[in-house]
Amino acid sequence: MKRFEERVIAYVRGIRPYQSSAWRITIIFSALVTLIIGTLLFGMYRQLNNEQELQTNQHLAAEKARYQQMALTLDRRSFATQIRTADPKTALVVWRSSLDLIGALSMMPDDMPMLPETRDFPILTGGPDKLHILTGGMVLTRYGPVLIATRTDQLGTLIDRFVNAAITALMLTIVLTLALGYLFSKAILRRLVQYNRLSRRIEKGEYSTRLPVSWRQDEFDMLAGKFNRVLDTLENNLNAVRGATDNIAHDLRTPLSHLRIGLEQLPQKRPEELDEACAILTEELDHCLATFDAMLSLTRIEEGQQTLELQPLSLQQLCSDLYEMAEAMAELNEQQLVLKTDEDFTVMADKYLLFQAFFNLVDNAIKYAGEGAKVSIVQQGNQVTISDNGPGIPAEDRDKVFDRLVRLDPSRHNKGTGLGLSLVKAILQRHNATITLGDNQPGLIITITFS
Repeated sequence: MKRFEERVIAYVRGIRPYQSSAWRITIIFSALVTLIIGTLLFGMYRQLNNEQELQTNQHLAAEKARYQQMALTLDRRSFATQIRTADPKTALVVWRSSLDLIGALSMMPDDMPMLPETRDFPILTGGPDKLHILTGGMVLTRYGPVLIATRTDQLGTLIDRFVNAAITALMLTIVLTLALGYLFSKAILRRLVQYNRLSRRIEKGEYSTRLPVSWRQDEFDMLAGKFNRVLDTLENNLNAVRGATDNIAHDLRTPLSHLRIGLEQLPQKRPEELDEACAILTEELDHCLATFDAMLSLTRIEEGQQTLELQPLSLQQLCSDLYEMAEAMAELNEQQLVLKTDEDFTVMADKYLLFQAFFNLVDNAIKYAGEGAKVSIVQQGNQVTISDNGPGIPAEDRDKVFDRLVRLDPSRHNKGTGLGLSLVKAILQRHNATITLGDNQPGLIITITFS
């Protein structure tokens, strides 16, 4: 046990969260989130740039129109006064008169384009921010060219801050998604390691082990529930195999012992006794072979390996044939066999297999109902009932009789394979029919219903 725990611990340590599928999904999710956020931020950046350019152009166009209008309505001195007293917060204007530059700027850059074309140019100031970036262009007026410009470096600073904030947000998104994905992967791996530990116990033969199901009811819980149901089926099948093995040993031990004793006694038999002894041994051997043949037939039918020769079959006619075949057997046991048929029903069936199933049920009723009993075969539409007034089967044993090689204790004195009802149920299931056992008060009533 200690060595097993050490292997489990080594297995846990050998797993890395970044090697798991959850981590790969996290990487993909992180990349998608980063791409989406990056695309949105880039769109916002482009929108801010476009908005800044649009506002600047509209502002400069309005100033251009205003100064052109002033040049038309004012004389030269008044025009110079307007330029000299212009508010620099609105626009930075400079005009080269015949003597000097007039306006908010002390210089006029060369090669400035004519509005609406613009160009950025720097200026030096004496304030704390010594370098300013201006955007502007030239305007032709009646008194000569005028330079109109506006500050755009402040908006540029805001855009730069936005870009820095966007990059920081992207980095934080990547880091947070990767960190959460790593923790998520570790949480998933803890559950997988727990499942692995329990599966190793199951592999060692502890079939009662079950995977834990939490309150979350997530996909792991659904998988654990499904796996537990598979384990339930496996455990039931193993128990059935053990029970079948015990029943095989119980049912075949007696005939095999008889065969052994008979073979040992053959040399001691007189010639006139050999035929009788060989007949007895052959009968015992036939019983063993019939058991194995029935098991093989049952397996082929249950697993669909035996092809059904389907044809339209009248349940009314089937019950009539069944009555004719079993009537003589009932008379030998001094029993009364009754047939009642009603509205006919046609099924697509393998005639011989279905007749075998029904005959097995009637044969059991005749065999175990006892002398003087009444056995009834009743057909009503898609339903057939076979009933008797014998001892019946206890309620707690009615499900067991359909298991392989199960024979209730009262029936042990009669020869049989213990596979008859298992074969009946398999044949009916292949024909989409159900079979139920009930209390006939007294006796047993078997109901077969076709869909």
